[in-house]
Amino acid sequence: MKKSEATRLNILQKAFELIYMKGYQTTSVDEIIATTQVTKGAFYYHFKTKDEMGLAIINELLINNFRSTFIEPLETSNHPLENIYDLMHGILMENDFLKVEYGCPASNFTQEMAPWHIDFTKALNSLSRQWEDAIIACIENGKKDGTVKNNVDAREIAVFVMSGYWGVRNLGKLENSKSVYLIYLKGLKSYFKSRE
Repeated sequence: MKKSEATRLNILQKAFELIYMKGYQTTSVDEIIATTQVTKGAFYYHFKTKDEMGLAIINELLINNFRSTFIEPLETSNHPLENIYDLMHGILMENDFLKVEYGCPASNFTQEMAPWHIDFTKALNSLSRQWEDAIIACIENGKKDGTVKNNVDAREIAVFVMSGYWGVRNLGKLENSKSVYLIYLKGLKSYFKSRE
């Protein structure tokens, strides 16, 4: 990796950490520069604006992490409902990167930026659509191999899982406790049992 590429990646990673902890709107370019220990000129060499950097965080960091955490585990699923439940349990209860007190990075970006910035809306919608499509494909495969009832609506399950996840991440952030995650997981398990 060239030095300029390494500098750019360092800016993105450090900026992401700050934004995840503090929020996008309240994190200034000056704070990012101080944390990364690059010059203002170096920052603006790589990113013309803070929003350009924010979009790069979504498109270059979040999408890859999101794909490996939320999508790839569903691509080789043998028991879709069980695998989706296990995925949610792992993300909520065992994932060390996603902190209860900071919520979900994609959800945070959506709340802060999607209503005000069309490019953020498009990037975040793409992220959401990929997850939804992965859940739908997982459920449809289960219907084909008989592990999920044929009359189950795959999109209904996808929307239920996703909205529940983003909602419970926000509740967890408010309460600064994973106890609400356990309530969601219990409800999710009951919901899935009715779809087997």
